[in-house]
Amino acid sequence: MAEFTFEAQPRTVVGKKVRQLRNEGLVPIVVYGPKIEPMHLQVPYRPLELVLMNAGGTNLIDVTVSGKTQTVVAREVQRDILKGTILHADFFAVSEDMVITTEVHITYVGESPVVASREGILLPGTTSLSIETLPKYLVNQIEVDLSGLTEIGAAVHVRDLDLGEHINILNDPEEMIVRVAQPAAARAEEEGTEEEGMEEEGEGEVEVIGRGKREDEEED
Repeated sequence: MAEFTFEAQPRTVVGKKVRQLRNEGLVPIVVYGPKIEPMHLQVPYRPLELVLMNAGGTNLIDVTVSGKTQTVVAREVQRDILKGTILHADFFAVSEDMVITTEVHITYVGESPVVASREGILLPGTTSLSIETLPKYLVNQIEVDLSGLTEIGAAVHVRDLDLGEHINILNDPEEMIVRVAQPAAARAEEEGTEEEGMEEEGEGEVEVIGRGKREDEEED
């Protein structure tokens, strides 16, 4: 049994007539999948809102219709542009032996020592990963430990993650997740110190040996 559940009723109203359902506090939804016929259903607004808020697209949900239960994951939610209210939702029906693909959000844990000492700053990369796995191995977030980022330039890439043998990450292994960079102020100060050192050594004049034509310059 899935952690999240809600009950739905069969729906005969389709097309523009679904506005009437929304006026009655109901939301039209569709449950579909490769092993079932699409089911057009209706759900009371508040129970659906709570489930979508807590389950997201990475937790299994049990939908009960006329005494029968189907396990699903949320796929698409259509909302009112101005109000943000739910207008329609699609759910993908799954089974225990079906490999499914979904996006999982990345969260940071721990703290980088160089960031804690304010010697560096975090530059985030991708904020979610696309994974494929069996339903029972689904995760609602992927934790990335920052404590190993101990120097400027240190980074975590997709290739550095190990989610276990049951979860396959579909992103490019070279894709960056997070990196420690030098703060702009510190970099500017360092560059200024270098220039002052050159002046003190009497290297204030720089000989220009040659100047090549840049690619963006046109010939006369």
